[in-house]
Amino acid sequence: MDDTAAPKKTPLHGLHLQLGARMVPFAGYDMPVQYPAGVMKEHLHTRTEAGLFDVSHMGQVIVKAKSGSYEDAALALESLVPVDILGLAEGRQRYGFFTDDSGCILDDLMISHLDNHLFVVVNASCKEADLAHLQAHIGDQCDITLLNRALIALQGPRAVEVLAELWADVAAMKFMDVRHCRLHDVSCLVSRSGYSGEDGFEISVPSDKAVDVTMRLLEHPDVQAIGLGARDSLRLEAGLCLYGNDIDTTTSPVEAALEWAMQKARRGGGARAGGFPGSGRILSELENGAARRRVGLKPEGKAPVRGHAKLYADAEGKVEIGEVTSGGFGPSVEGPVAMGYVPVSHAAAGTLVYAEVRGKYLPITVSALPFVTPTYKR
Repeated sequence: MDDTAAPKKTPLHGLHLQLGARMVPFAGYDMPVQYPAGVMKEHLHTRTEAGLFDVSHMGQVIVKAKSGSYEDAALALESLVPVDILGLAEGRQRYGFFTDDSGCILDDLMISHLDNHLFVVVNASCKEADLAHLQAHIGDQCDITLLNRALIALQGPRAVEVLAELWADVAAMKFMDVRHCRLHDVSCLVSRSGYSGEDGFEISVPSDKAVDVTMRLLEHPDVQAIGLGARDSLRLEAGLCLYGNDIDTTTSPVEAALEWAMQKARRGGGARAGGFPGSGRILSELENGAARRRVGLKPEGKAPVRGHAKLYADAEGKVEIGEVTSGGFGPSVEGPVAMGYVPVSHAAAGTLVYAEVRGKYLPITVSALPFVTPTYKR
């Protein structure tokens, strides 16, 4: 990405300015980090009511086999991810990740089975690289199309009631269901998923209708616009990875504690074991474990411990064992929370480690993830 280029704007950019957002550059886009209410109130509003997020900077991609067969598209994508795509039912979505030849993570993504094709949502910072990756490896078998659509997320315990006022059938959807529908007479694609730990929805909208649909949702008294600041604290409390912080090309899925995302069919002894980049390492780690592990971290006191802080086994800072990857204040848990990597010898909940913050070594307790109980509609 050219860091000198002017940041791109999402279809909702003008609306963010009208709402008084403070804008910051993020993944090549000019994005709202917070609105006048502030990060703390936005975070808590999402946990108790419903928050609306602009995530249009993310990439929305159609993967369709040239043969027109879903099976062919699924098997093609399986050559790039350690995930069971063939077994994904129509109208369902699954979390996954591209891996490289060293068994590390190129990007994490959401994969949906729609009719005879796949709908894939990728991270904004990896969008161009992901498209090139897909084209290079399966472009001879599949048509790869980047959609020009907006993406908004409605998250929180009131989200279903709010959306049901525009489309009553949404209440019947379960976590990770995906459906076509009409909202405010606009053709949309809705998934019951999100990045906050709360029940909620992600809504793909034609770009020219994004403001209309968003304004209609914001008219509801329970809905408030939420920026990137609260999005980050919400996902951190929920123990969800941010690509580029908690997972990247130096972390394997097993190190990242993402075993749950790799189904039996793709593991050793499974119907379609291996066959994806880095499968030797990943299958070995699934069987035998990895040397280090992503864990939750709860600092003592009220001071947050930020990403890149070094972790030590001792209070004197003599034995370095790992690093914090994400950290901040958790408004819902009323204290600092963090995630990072430690050796498996220090990964058990309750283990005491120390983080270096401004020359001091602060005690941190390894904690189970997530820090809040998710409210997904199972």
